[in-house]
Amino acid sequence: MGLAWQQGPLSTRSVGRFLTPEPLPERLLFVEPLRRRMRVRFGGEWIVDSEDVLLLHEPGHYPVAFFPKTAVADGVLESSGRVTKHRELGDTTWYTVAAGEGRADRAAWEYTGLPEYADVLKDRVAFAWRAMEAFYEEDDRIVGHAADLYHRNDIRSTSRHLVVRDGDRVIADTHNPVVLYESGFAPRWYVPREDIVDGALTPIEGQTFCPYKGLASYYDIGSHAGAAWSYEQAWTEVERVSGLVSFEPDKIEVYLDGARQSLAPGQTVIAHGVDRGLDTDEIEKRTA
Repeated sequence: MGLAWQQGPLSTRSVGRFLTPEPLPERLLFVEPLRRRMRVRFGGEWIVDSEDVLLLHEPGHYPVAFFPKTAVADGVLESSGRVTKHRELGDTTWYTVAAGEGRADRAAWEYTGLPEYADVLKDRVAFAWRAMEAFYEEDDRIVGHAADLYHRNDIRSTSRHLVVRDGDRVIADTHNPVVLYESGFAPRWYVPREDIVDGALTPIEGQTFCPYKGLASYYDIGSHAGAAWSYEQAWTEVERVSGLVSFEPDKIEVYLDGARQSLAPGQTVIAHGVDRGLDTDEIEKRTA
């Protein structure tokens, strides 16, 4: 799901490999210009606004946006006295962020002991996503993490035959599924509600958040907990799956053209990142 996390090419669990005569280093870091205006809001104020943003991709982490310190509003960064060490990028100086009525300890950091090969990050600072009120690209709020430029979703219609069974009981039977191809994941198959047996799905409490698709709701099928999910109001970019249902092949029997499906290795979503998790309250604040 992106360049350096989940199963992306620079992650530690990539499903592909580089065709080189010599083995690559165990970890590769990659930095690039975001080429988008990004702003950060904290304490009811805009604390940074820049078109000169660099995106750092580090194995096992969400991408992190680094801003020029000169773009940060005066008085926002206060030394916390805390210094840690990054395995490749050296000394890391942490800051308290203060603006308006807000104050957050260790909410920003700067690499102050950079090796020469990484000096592109010199005099740049990153802000902990969860500690800030909001990040924006232009006037649209970005939730979850900085946009990974290598993540995409492609949705395709198909006439393949998909059947979902719970033992002898047919749960769904369709010749009209859609398949969602998401970076770093095996294909996910979504079924129209009209092709699912009435009463087969029992809604359960709790939702999860995907920064690319929105809020997912979950369903039990008989004794199979959380065996299906749906983005009931998927975001515009993937609205073709809105209201459709996908089934977890390690929890319920899913057959595609007669072949039993299984959960692909590494398919489980892992919340990467040094400074955050992902949860549903970010979605609820998206338009705040």
